[in-house]
Amino acid sequence: MASLIEELIDTLNRETDEYEKLLDLSKSKSAAIVSRNIPAIEKITDDEQTVVTIIGNLDAKRAQVTADIADVINKDVETLKLSVLIGLLSKQPDEQRRLSEVHDRLKVTVDNVRAINESNRQLIDQSLEMVEFDINMLRAMRQAPETNNYGRSAVSVGETLGSVRGFDAKQ
Repeated sequence: MASLIEELIDTLNRETDEYEKLLDLSKSKSAAIVSRNIPAIEKITDDEQTVVTIIGNLDAKRAQVTADIADVINKDVETLKLSVLIGLLSKQPDEQRRLSEVHDRLKVTVDNVRAINESNRQLIDQSLEMVEFDINMLRAMRQAPETNNYGRSAVSVGETLGSVRGFDAKQ
């Protein structure tokens, strides 16, 4: 049983380390989104995918170790959560403390990743709204009605209303 607890603690520590990498990548992605640096966003997304794959493998290992522990202590694996397991380790205070610490560290890190990802989602939504606004503005400019301006020969020169070629930042 002690070796299974050690393996669980080790797996959770490694999983937490990977989540911390994911957190750093998510923070970098925030800056890339704000600066609209598409190549950086693509690179960060690729790096995130690699980390997520590693986390998935560690999560599967954690689930297997938890199932093994449930078999040893004759508990249902569905009800054996980390908080329950921590409570069951009252006679092994060192393992209980270490498992509790890694559990808390993992929970805080995952919550931080979740918050940054929500912030990134909002940034992306705002960027998409700005792009959509720009597209609609350009469409409106191209579809503006033609004015009845006549030249010296009494022929319509027909400029389109609002045919400004773009935004002039110098104004």
